Amino acid sequence: MKFLNFLTSSVVGGVLAVSSLASANAADLTVGANIGNVPWEFEEADGTVVGFEVDLVNEIASRLGKSVEFVNIPFNGLFPAVQSGRIDMAVSSITITDKRLESVTFAQPYYDSDQSLTATAEGGVSGLADMDGKAVGVDTGSTGDMWVTKNGDEYGIADVRRYEGLSPAMLDLQAGRIDGYVSDIPALLYYVKDKPNLKVVERITTGEKYSIMFNKDAELATEVNDVITELKKEGFIAGLHETWFGAAPEDTTSTVKVLDMPSID
Repeated sequence: MKFLNFLTSSVVGGVLAVSSLASANAADLTVGANIGNVPWEFEEADGTVVGFEVDLVNEIASRLGKSVEFVNIPFNGLFPAVQSGRIDMAVSSITITDKRLESVTFAQPYYDSDQSLTATAEGGVSGLADMDGKAVGVDTGSTGDMWVTKNGDEYGIADVRRYEGLSPAMLDLQAGRIDGYVSDIPALLYYVKDKPNLKVVERITTGEKYSIMFNKDAELATEVNDVITELKKEGFIAGLHETWFGAAPEDTTSTVKVLDMPSID
């Protein structure tokens, strides 16, 4: 996820539910998730849980012949929950890091969560090269903030304005008070897909990758990893990307490419 520490889905062969840990015993697999993490797992107005990772986990469970139950857990609570065995696995756009690999296991990644530059369609900004002398917005304390702080001078960025979340930054972008906005690419692709006046104009490579997290050396991790390989080869995960982000994934990303399970370098 971007900070430092870190349906409409049909359920085929599985049972989707959101419950407390106390009741998460009926399903074959209990999956921890920070519900409210758009567009990965979140609730619609009627309480239905939807999202990219919801769709993915349910398809994995179907391929394994298992039912699945989602458990709503705050992001930082996912780590002790999976390590203690209270849940079988966890999702919530969890970034793979060497530090985390010391105590947990990840399946191969399925999303490269780089940063991105978003601009208005008519504002004349088609990439970072056009930001010379201009103002950029970032989320306070995010990796986007860190990237701009480190690299802004290279692109001649004249002013950095910090926001507490995407919505106020988007208001200022559309009002012309800033010329671009740097933040996590998945959230921005999802946000702009039905807004023709806004466009993600450049991916900023930072190398962040998301995957499903398991207890250290859990056998289930290998089983799930094998299913992810199948789903990539079949184009299923690429299809999820188009559904949720309104664009096909690049062939070079982990959404398409079959990769090894991550290990500590």
